[in-house]
Amino acid sequence: MSSSTSASSRVLNSSLASRIMSADEAAALIGFGTRIGMSGFTGSGYAKAVPLALARRISDANLRGQKAQVSIFTGASTGPELDGALAMAGGIQLRLPYQSDPETRKRINAGEMDYMDIHLGHVAQYVEYGFLGKMDWALIEVTAILEDGRLVPSSSVGNNRTWIDQAEKVILEVNARQPAELEGMHDIYYGLQPPPNRQPIPLVHTGHRIGSPYLHVAPEKVAAVVLTDSPDRNSSFKAPDITSRLIAGHLLDFLGWEVQKGRIPASLLPLQSGVGNIANAVLFGLLEANFENLTSYTEVIQDGMIALLRSGKLTCASATAFSLSPEVMEKVNAEMGTYRESIVLRPQEISNHPEIIRRLGVIGMNGMIEADIYGNVNSTHVMGSRIQNGIGGSGDFARNGYLAIFMAPSTAQLGAITTIVPMVSHVDHTEHDVDVIVTEQGLADLRGLSPRQRSKVIIERCAHPDYRSLLRDYQSRAERLSFGKHTPHLLHESLSWHERYVRSGRMRPSES
Repeated sequence: MSSSTSASSRVLNSSLASRIMSADEAAALIGFGTRIGMSGFTGSGYAKAVPLALARRISDANLRGQKAQVSIFTGASTGPELDGALAMAGGIQLRLPYQSDPETRKRINAGEMDYMDIHLGHVAQYVEYGFLGKMDWALIEVTAILEDGRLVPSSSVGNNRTWIDQAEKVILEVNARQPAELEGMHDIYYGLQPPPNRQPIPLVHTGHRIGSPYLHVAPEKVAAVVLTDSPDRNSSFKAPDITSRLIAGHLLDFLGWEVQKGRIPASLLPLQSGVGNIANAVLFGLLEANFENLTSYTEVIQDGMIALLRSGKLTCASATAFSLSPEVMEKVNAEMGTYRESIVLRPQEISNHPEIIRRLGVIGMNGMIEADIYGNVNSTHVMGSRIQNGIGGSGDFARNGYLAIFMAPSTAQLGAITTIVPMVSHVDHTEHDVDVIVTEQGLADLRGLSPRQRSKVIIERCAHPDYRSLLRDYQSRAERLSFGKHTPHLLHESLSWHERYVRSGRMRPSES
């Protein structure tokens, strides 16, 4: 199968080829009020044509006064043709588990759309256990349909296996823009059983393959096949700035120290990295660091991982999706076949599974919005109530990994807000799951420290100098005046402490 073949020549099963129809015809099959499991993870491998057609249909229905909405379950964030179009049409009743679309975010925070923020590793089993109701439709992008009906997955796997298995009906989008050389890169595990019959997952190293390269679907469930030729939505990453490079430098020095102490091998342990500019800065920093034979067990393949694979420093990367800049994606697509041995794409219930994360000893590195002086982390909400994107998979790795590392600049809004606060406005990762906090100011290793010891280390090593005196003052007064002395807090003050400069319009304390 050539990478230049058209979408129609990628549908090799004659029975399913007879169900080829337009996106509008396929969208017309979907009833309002239904639950739809859609493919997609961080802008890759998401359905692109049918969601647009469904959004048009919903808009027309709403103009006629009909309440037209559907519930959308995905792997993670998708693209403007899916989240953006359906949100703009007012067509999403419930969205889960992770999103990053501006219109979707706006409507969630306006109370116009229900949103369930859930650990990515929990989604598949919640659906399989029936916690989230019946799955009516699966809408899945694939690279090809083989003669025997097997499906070549696309540039992400996400929850596609679960959606296909659990849905009553399936619509397949066959995207000719996806490289045919993706065939063979995937590892779809079908061995999970519900309790009490669940057996251990037999995955013992990062590159281990335990399943099939293909997705399987009962032919009678396929209601439509839609042909597309559309690119993934890929966001550009900023070049590492001084703040990102400083954070990366502190973290790499720390990992070197862990090797020196004999706590991790010279090749480190498998690395997990959240999406973003700081995470990419860390990955690019590894190019110059004295570590060899690295591996990665993570959720997404980012630009920095491709650079590490090209250099030979990274020997294997396991993930559930690509998340590359347009420039790097173009290069990777052109030579996708060369990565089949070094990249494995898995379902996210495997990429984010606690059993495997614990067994492999994954080092989790994720971003945050803010952390408090005791080590609690907020990675999802601005001012405690406005959702940003969602917890994603960070909790899966923080709760189960060998090390849970959270990173952010020490200030936001050009220095007007400190990201190190007395008490976070929303807790995603409790102090019990956070090992290390890093800002451009320094790194706080919280292992083995009591709450009061942690507060001193975080203030002195991670807080911006403009805010340290205020934090020291709060800490001192809390230790004298709080009800208890184990985790000293002044509750009447701490929850509003980080808001006061924003509300008053003041800048940094040193400038006020």
